[in-house]
Amino acid sequence: MMSNQPKITPELVASHGLKPDEYQRILDLIGREPSFTELGIFSAMWNEHCSYKSSRKHLRGLPTKAPWVIQGPGENAGVIDIGDGQAVVFKMESHNHPSYIEPYQGATTGVGGILRDVFTMGARPIACLNALSFGDPSHPRTRHLVSGVVAGVGGYGNSFGVPTVGGQTRFHTRYDGNILVNAMAVGLAPADKIFYAAASGVDMPIVYLGSKTGRDGIHGATMASAEFDDASEEKRPTVQVGDPFAEKLLLEACLEIMAKGCVIAIQDMGAAGLTCSAVEMGAKGDLGVDLDLDKVPTRETGMSAYEMMLSESQERMLMVLKPEKEAEAEAIFRKWGLDFAVVGHTTPTRRFVVKHGGDVMADLPIKELGDEAPLYDRPFVDGARLPVIHARDVAAPCAPLAALTRLLATPDLCSKRWVWEQYDHVILGNTVQRPGGDAAVVRVEDGPKGLALTVDVTPRYCEADPFEGGKQAVAEAWRNITAVGGRPLAITDNLNFGNPERPEIMGQFVGCLRGISAACTALDFPVVSGNVSLYNETNGRGILPTPSIGGVGVLADFTQSATLAFKVEGEAILLIGDTHGWLGQSVYLRDICGREDGAPPPVDLATEKRNGDVVRGMIHAGTATAVHDLADGGLLVALAEMAIAGKIGATLDAAPDGLVPHAWWFGEDQARYLVTVPQSELLGVLTKLKAVGVPVSQIGVTGGDRLAIAGEGEVAVKDLDAAFERWLPEYMAGGAS
Repeated sequence: MMSNQPKITPELVASHGLKPDEYQRILDLIGREPSFTELGIFSAMWNEHCSYKSSRKHLRGLPTKAPWVIQGPGENAGVIDIGDGQAVVFKMESHNHPSYIEPYQGATTGVGGILRDVFTMGARPIACLNALSFGDPSHPRTRHLVSGVVAGVGGYGNSFGVPTVGGQTRFHTRYDGNILVNAMAVGLAPADKIFYAAASGVDMPIVYLGSKTGRDGIHGATMASAEFDDASEEKRPTVQVGDPFAEKLLLEACLEIMAKGCVIAIQDMGAAGLTCSAVEMGAKGDLGVDLDLDKVPTRETGMSAYEMMLSESQERMLMVLKPEKEAEAEAIFRKWGLDFAVVGHTTPTRRFVVKHGGDVMADLPIKELGDEAPLYDRPFVDGARLPVIHARDVAAPCAPLAALTRLLATPDLCSKRWVWEQYDHVILGNTVQRPGGDAAVVRVEDGPKGLALTVDVTPRYCEADPFEGGKQAVAEAWRNITAVGGRPLAITDNLNFGNPERPEIMGQFVGCLRGISAACTALDFPVVSGNVSLYNETNGRGILPTPSIGGVGVLADFTQSATLAFKVEGEAILLIGDTHGWLGQSVYLRDICGREDGAPPPVDLATEKRNGDVVRGMIHAGTATAVHDLADGGLLVALAEMAIAGKIGATLDAAPDGLVPHAWWFGEDQARYLVTVPQSELLGVLTKLKAVGVPVSQIGVTGGDRLAIAGEGEVAVKDLDAAFERWLPEYMAGGAS
């Protein structure tokens, strides 16, 4: 091996994110001191972001199977069967640390990376979603970060030509130093033409495809596996730079050579770049890999083997091709103006050999690079159970309609139109329901099928009670899909947490995972892909535990999807589900009463399933004219959203006897929906629901231009709309914070 490499010192090892015992593990594994390039390779493969060393043990407990699951976790993306020979391919990933340092490029390359994960499987992307968590609006960086991230998400998706159809945007001081950018992509593929990463066959050509390799993103995955401090700005060079136009060409070229039968295996170059993609392809196929870096197309001169192996330059793929198809594949890539270079071949040795300039720069056991990564059983503690807050102990600072107007103008509950109007959500012409509803609906090719897509989580619940919060995140995604008429099929998750070396943070992770697992099992809603993002903290202050859940459901007929908008005057408004007036961890308690405390609402999964199945049945039967699930803000906020969307008011009955009025209006009890039905259908619906034991009550009638509550006054829908739409544009223009 080359001798003119940096000397391996404890300081150099530490700078690569490897602990002394991990370095000793490397020495024991290879029986010698690693070269500088080998140290970089181990650093890339054994960091948290790539090896899941703190989470693998607990992820194994997630339910991942169902008759419609074609591919669960472990590949570039999950795959589910939606019938008629069609499959949906989807996944969600984080780009948190890069987006804090360089918000535009961080968000851009997050979107680009997740799109590659989907089309690597042979699917054409048809939709993107995202979940964005920002710090306190008054924090000096927040406005800059919102502006850059939203522009980056839109800049990539719009240019690439895929609609961004849904998502979440929240603000909380715990994200001040560590924002979250979770990107989800969804694609369509023939169910019998899915492409996988495992290489097969000896002496098969390994081909580098796409854009050239540069020095951007070196140590990106390692940075994503460490917490931030005051010097984090210095990590700017580890942020990758995206080119959506190059990725669009890469998509078309990849799908074309797949259709021509050229591909044996394919892997996108994401975290840890060439290293991770080559190792995974070989290890999954029980083969060795020889790489010749002299053949790698570079856009900068004098790049070392270390730099090339760790670069995270974007829009790149690695493929194992059928030798007889090599010329045909090259012609296709040249036609699209993309680099195509044979950079290596498969071997029977199970060794990962990297050569550069005629010298062997790395010679490592390929299986152990992945399989022998450290696996930690980190200690964890469960947090103290918070007391249940009784509504009678919470004084109402103002009348319900005044509280409603204030809540609609808060950062979390206000309209996110300013965000989603920067995204093209109708390109490709298949978006049936745009952002702003419970779930997006996208037509599948020419129909009649549609997909219902959502992203959801309630971090304050997850912190207060990780098990209930994990259950609620899945149940909320399931409700969102149900509320538009979709049959929920599967989820992808993005598990964002703080430092797993702290037992209380590990306790949050384990508790949320147990909750997610319980909900997925009870709701028949398996996990098919996902991502874990740990060390999301700055100077020892962690984010709120944020296990984002991306849900996918199917509609037999997209034209029969439900929306939340009131449709006509004179319809009965029904509340489905039990209301006890649960105020603990509610936004009313936080934003109106100034308290962030108490146990979050419990989630009864059997009730969720029963109530949701009934609502979906009403949608399919055509009796429900508008549907909205109840979540943040409770009953009155949901009613206001329906009125604003439909530009129709409602006359509402007073809170029922025995319930504290503000708990009735703003409690966040779970498993609830609001449904409007024509008067002619009312008696039949009430009779049917009571016969199957589903709690239901009529709480009002649609009509007029005001929201009026018996004994509590009224407010004009246009005034609610103004409050709802006002905060975010004003804030981004430099106003309110």
